[in-house]
Amino acid sequence: MAKEKRKWSGEVTAHSDALDLERDVFKSGDPKKIAASLKRSARASKRRKADPYRSAMSMLTFYINRAGKNLTASQKKTLEAAKGELRSQFHKEAPRRSRQQ
Repeated sequence: MAKEKRKWSGEVTAHSDALDLERDVFKSGDPKKIAASLKRSARASKRRKADPYRSAMSMLTFYINRAGKNLTASQKKTLEAAKGELRSQFHKEAPRRSRQQ
């Protein structure tokens, strides 16, 4: 069953119905390159359901969540930095976190 799940998430990343991603985009060690690639893919897509920013951020978050424990600390740090870079490239503010009391 675990192989099916991995296969499913790999299929989504490789053949997303919303974005045509560049090959090995998430393996880059440069957050700016990852963000720029996602931005290009999202803007070029004719099949996405949301705006380019949301589509790009969703794909990045999906990849981080599905890769989970298989990511090294440096890979996760790079991908999290790519989120910030994506916000910057789309001129968006970081989400505000509410204080839990």
